[in-house]
Amino acid sequence: MSENIKDTAGETQDGKLGLKIAAERLSIVRYVFLVQIEDGIASAAQRASLEYADAVLIGWPETDSPDVVDLDDDQLHTVREHMELMEGYIAKFSQMERDGDIDGMTDTLIRITERVAEIRRLYQPDFPLPTFAEIRRVVQDEWNEDMGKIDPQEGDPTADEIEQETQAADKDGIA
Repeated sequence: MSENIKDTAGETQDGKLGLKIAAERLSIVRYVFLVQIEDGIASAAQRASLEYADAVLIGWPETDSPDVVDLDDDQLHTVREHMELMEGYIAKFSQMERDGDIDGMTDTLIRITERVAEIRRLYQPDFPLPTFAEIRRVVQDEWNEDMGKIDPQEGDPTADEIEQETQAADKDGIA
């Protein structure tokens, strides 16, 4: 598939095609991930990966927006490299979906989103994009607060401890 993108991007007069494709691909992967995690209580990592994808997609510009710059040949080459990496991650994501590997999908969604963020940075250099680490910190704090409301304990358990308890309860058929 990456060859098709490479050929399409090279043949088209629209040097902004990569911007459009990146948003569409991330939107689809994000939706697939959301469907996979919607039945349970999403872990902090799952929430953070979803929030990161949302943050990168929010306010996505149209290709004719004045905020979107024209790229030179080197930048277009960089976009194609990011697109090829993104497509490779999407193929892995699809296999993980078939295998039911939600943790793998979580990590791979982050990698896909990072590629799309780099593409957006090239086309829209003045748009402030958060990093995954920034999103993760905020989401972890929110998740810890949410979990404390569900089952407050005398000790202050970590998110990992809560997640382990939840997984143990799921295995025992309690949850």
